[in-house]
Amino acid sequence: MHKPVTLIALLLSGCALKQYPQSANVSDAEAQTYDCAALNHEIGKSQSVQQQIGKTGEFDALTVLGFVGDFGIGNGIAKASASSKATARLEQLQKLQSVRCAHTAT
Repeated sequence: MHKPVTLIALLLSGCALKQYPQSANVSDAEAQTYDCAALNHEIGKSQSVQQQIGKTGEFDALTVLGFVGDFGIGNGIAKASASSKATARLEQLQKLQSVRCAHTAT
């Protein structure tokens, strides 16, 4: 009875062929030390990561192999996870920027 569940979990977890960049949440140390210039730089990097996720998600040979392996589910899950993490980091940085840099023009 455990074999089918284990097999399905193994298939879904190991099927993503594309490697998407991963973004971490803004740490407390980052939040305390970033000034406006550093925040602008980090926001730019986060936007670049989002563009890279979009570019990695484009149709190519790995998309075909992913579809053959698991109907593209693994790549879809990996892309969705990477996108949500990148969006979360960008939102955290922008909120921090609105508080920290409210007195300066961006």
